[in-house]
Amino acid sequence: MATQTHPEVDCAVIEAARQRPPLDILTATLRDSSTPTGSKGLQSRWQEGASSPRQDTPWKFETLKSWPAPSSADLRGPDEEMLEELVFCLPLAVALLGPDLRAQATKGVKCGGVLSAPSGNFSSPNFPRLYPYNTECSWLIVVAEGSSVLLTFHAFDLEYHDTCGFDFLEIYNGASGDQGNLLGRFCGRVPPPPFTSSWHVMSVVFHSDKHVASRGFSAGYQKGKGDLAVESVALGGVGRVAGANVCGGVLTGLSGVLVSPEYPNNYPNNAECHWVIRAAGPATVKLVFVDFQMEGSEQCTYDYVAVLGGPGPTQGHHYCGSARPPTLVSLGHELQVVFKSDFNIGGRGFKAYYFSGECQEEYTAVQGNFSSPQYPSPYPNNLRCHWTIRLPPGYRVKVFFLDLELEEPSSLTRTCDFDHLAAFDGASEEAPLLGNWCGHHLPPPVTSSHNQLLIVLRTDRSTTRRGFSVAYIGVVPMNVSCSRTDFQILISAQALAPLERTKVYLGSRSCAAQEMGSNFRIQARFDTCGTESQRRNNTSVIVSVLYIDFSAGGQEDTHEYEVRCEPRRKEASVHLLSGSRWLGPYAATAEHLQEASPRDEAEALEGPVAMVAQDTSDVVFLGLCILAGVLMVVAIVVLMLL
Repeated sequence: MATQTHPEVDCAVIEAARQRPPLDILTATLRDSSTPTGSKGLQSRWQEGASSPRQDTPWKFETLKSWPAPSSADLRGPDEEMLEELVFCLPLAVALLGPDLRAQATKGVKCGGVLSAPSGNFSSPNFPRLYPYNTECSWLIVVAEGSSVLLTFHAFDLEYHDTCGFDFLEIYNGASGDQGNLLGRFCGRVPPPPFTSSWHVMSVVFHSDKHVASRGFSAGYQKGKGDLAVESVALGGVGRVAGANVCGGVLTGLSGVLVSPEYPNNYPNNAECHWVIRAAGPATVKLVFVDFQMEGSEQCTYDYVAVLGGPGPTQGHHYCGSARPPTLVSLGHELQVVFKSDFNIGGRGFKAYYFSGECQEEYTAVQGNFSSPQYPSPYPNNLRCHWTIRLPPGYRVKVFFLDLELEEPSSLTRTCDFDHLAAFDGASEEAPLLGNWCGHHLPPPVTSSHNQLLIVLRTDRSTTRRGFSVAYIGVVPMNVSCSRTDFQILISAQALAPLERTKVYLGSRSCAAQEMGSNFRIQARFDTCGTESQRRNNTSVIVSVLYIDFSAGGQEDTHEYEVRCEPRRKEASVHLLSGSRWLGPYAATAEHLQEASPRDEAEALEGPVAMVAQDTSDVVFLGLCILAGVLMVVAIVVLMLL
């Protein structure tokens, strides 16, 4: 979208109508608000998808009429500056009308529009008298790029309902067609708190039904500070603070960012901000601090951040100083954050991300699957989502990608600069990066080095796709070796706690594991425990199946691993067979699980028995041969002496 360069032309006076089908045509009229009404204007028809004389818009322009008529000295036709302004306003009208025409005002009721002045006011129809029935109005507020929109309410009186299902006002961080941008829905007589968008566009939708009318609302907006909005656009957050005098608000998006006033500069004295982060339904809210520097005191009585609604005392946790607070998860569907500073000594403040609803989950089951918000429908814009897999100590996490369709890489850098999915080898984004993906090519499975793995989805403010679907399984690290006659398997008992040894067996339950120190051990000859000889790739191998039974509460859940040995080379391997019915296309292929070297596996197992798995048959045989030779030499010497 081009930057508005002529503020005297106000997009608020645009008149638009959209025509469907067979052609997607927009007829727009623009008048210059700096001149007497009707003295200067331009009416044009724009057809979407046709060839365009401008590279920054996909619309074909056709002039219907302009006024005043061009003079003989100026044969260019419509005023070029007004044409530039109409090109700027056109995408706003398209967004306002929308493909479903939802935002058009009710016939006979004049309301809604595009507001592009640096500041202004608007209200419900007939305000302060009763608003009409069956009315829907939409305002699209657009300020200069690089700025934010600050929205405040002067009066508010709508029909009350517990879930605001009758008459309501909706506020969006961007266009109203994307539910991922919804900041909140309001009704009753309590005015909404001030809201600040994360970029230069905000939408407000007013709706009334056919019963009960009230006085309505009156609101004002102004352009916020540009230096604060730019970072928020890149991060995809909502609810940015526009300045020291305005902060806080109700945040209902799936994800966003909170910062102290004036961040990253020092926060002002005597400031107080209240945020309420509210998840939809019974979901929880997660808050992650990425930067924190405030005045310190023993009881945090001067400057502090208080978080209420999480675990701990009902009065909440207070944080100050320079130590970052831990990651906090709400007990219910709401988390409150309070920032307060006193009359002297400040600091840089704080920056934190929040995640709610289907945009943040923690998985502790040994296996599971999850997907992007709204999958397989397109995911929302402006998201930053966290999914944490946290298994018992000793496990590794293996993630399989079942479906992936995100925005394609940048055509310039060929890297994932826009929407992308990332995996981290730990519980935070500070852990080592396992991979970063976009587009539609399925990545190979990834495996953590410990028992935690984090999946992060980040989306920008445009272009959405189907999203992703993944499945994971807890991989049990094991040391498998073989000789010419038997298998030896070692598994850390810690990885399988609280399973009993009888739940781990080779071939049949009669070949259950034995406890040796802190490990489970299975040693079985090839002629026992269901082993069989097979030929694979013209090579003779010995094959058996290792069972780990996680079944509980009547729910069958047994993981099967194929244990394989090539006796001639005494090389062993293990492969996942089942326990993975939800792996889609991966279920048909055996994924190799012994990714670490035998030495690394042995170091991961506790106790001195870790090295029992090595093969000693050749050493014993060689020792016997040497002993026999020595005895023969001794016998010959004795006979010669006699």
